[in-house]
Amino acid sequence: MKTLATALSLSLAVVLCSCSTGARQPSQAEAENEIAVRTLLSMIGSGDASDVAGLFHPDAVYDDYANQRQYRGLEEIAGYITGGTRWATAVSMDVMSVHVSDSLAAAEWVFTGIQDRPIRSFVPVVTGREVVLNGVTILEIEEGRIRRAADYTDALALALQLGGEVRMPGGVVLRQDAAAAAEPNPTDTISSPEEPS
Repeated sequence: MKTLATALSLSLAVVLCSCSTGARQPSQAEAENEIAVRTLLSMIGSGDASDVAGLFHPDAVYDDYANQRQYRGLEEIAGYITGGTRWATAVSMDVMSVHVSDSLAAAEWVFTGIQDRPIRSFVPVVTGREVVLNGVTILEIEEGRIRRAADYTDALALALQLGGEVRMPGGVVLRQDAAAAAEPNPTDTISSPEEPS
């Protein structure tokens, strides 16, 4: 907790000092809220929830919209943070942009990792495939601590990048082709059923 407080103080000083004199300087709450969302995303990327109590209210809620799950209280939230990347190595959680107000923070991020362990019953095998996911995390912050957090990302993109297929009504199959998987920005391909002759 002392380490987090020191890091927050130093980061706040850097953020406040780096602002140009002509630009609107962020309020102290805005600067602290940016630090909070960046700290949370760093915790998720590392799988280290040791300071979850310093970041969240004791009765906080964390919504994982991709999996339609909600985590309540510090123990469940810590489990979500530590389990989120347990299935991958070479994990990177890059923050692309952050938007803050006195009571909110939103961050766009890109997650990359290589799936080298099963993902619970969702993917019970090791594929060894790289995954690249884009997402957004939104925080509601009250009295300097997170009251509610929500992650938004595309679970279908994860499934397709790990080699899954989705069969749609009418015979259309969503899959990621092998060539697209090797490119930096993989795209989904759609296979239609063959026309009857």
